[in-house]
Amino acid sequence: MTDTEKLFDQAVALLQKLISIPSFSKEEDKTADTIQEFMKGHGITMHRKLNNLWAWNKHFDPAKPTILLNSHHDTVKPNSGYTRDPYDAKIEDGKLYGLGSNDAGGCLVSLIATFLYFYNKENLKYNFCLATTAEEEISGVNGLELIIPELGQLDFGIVGEPTLMQLAIAERGLMVLDCTAHGKAGHAAREEGENAIYNALADIEWFRTFRFPKESEVFGPIKMSVTIINAGSQHNVVPASCVFTVDVRVTDAYRNEEVLEIIRQHVKCDIKPRSIRLKPSSIDKEHPIVQAGIALGRTTYGSPTTSDQSLLDIQSIKVGPGDSARSHTADEFVYVDEIKEGIELYVKMLERLV
Repeated sequence: MTDTEKLFDQAVALLQKLISIPSFSKEEDKTADTIQEFMKGHGITMHRKLNNLWAWNKHFDPAKPTILLNSHHDTVKPNSGYTRDPYDAKIEDGKLYGLGSNDAGGCLVSLIATFLYFYNKENLKYNFCLATTAEEEISGVNGLELIIPELGQLDFGIVGEPTLMQLAIAERGLMVLDCTAHGKAGHAAREEGENAIYNALADIEWFRTFRFPKESEVFGPIKMSVTIINAGSQHNVVPASCVFTVDVRVTDAYRNEEVLEIIRQHVKCDIKPRSIRLKPSSIDKEHPIVQAGIALGRTTYGSPTTSDQSLLDIQSIKVGPGDSARSHTADEFVYVDEIKEGIELYVKMLERLV
């Protein structure tokens, strides 16, 4: 039995144990304990902050660049469509069922196995930093973002999310903007007041039609959508304010701060971003890790969904076993063979670099 085959068996067993433990976002303490105990069994002491764990390879050399291996162990809550026990991690017809099996349990245990594969190796060109983190599903501040300062200098990252082991080389960022158009209240029957709804319409039309000058090679233009609007209290009063919400999907052509500044230059309404934390991310297609994946038959694409990539200020690639289409679905599952393939491909990609 090869090293990766042994690690595969252990990875599947670990995932079954993790599935059996509820680990909703902010409630991941028991799965963190399980991962910590598993790594301790391999002679590895994990550092911990809240429900986030991290470790470096045995022969860490501060003079060398470091590769981050990251995935999350929190889950969403099971939806009402489940016909199976979401915590019963049974394997049937090659499928490992259970909440979090696909998103992102298969990726998590495959990256843990990959870290173990390289952990004891000497004379590597890179260090490895494994981070198993919390609150990804809610983009929480006590997940990966909390421990980034603890991880030291990182060169690039692999973020484990289900991509059928294809290479997501870019990911859209997200800003949600709360906008307020102002007017002046007055009686609707007389020529009084200034209608805030009409003022809002001009800005809404700008959001609908504006095209940012720079466009992403992967995604094309930035997409802005007005998704909620509210104004007025009674039929005979001209409203003094109109509030609306805009969903902005930022591409790797801009930083969130740049997009916000351009928007403010063009509209009259007050703009209040709920957050600018969820940044767009990308990695050069010529980067060695991308080229290693391409050489192994992988394809590249841009991911429309957000992940912990959005919290990283380094180049990163999103890749992992499982299928994003299965995430958050009833009777979630991951194929056991996908985990095996995930470990083998992670290892083969990284062996081309280290």
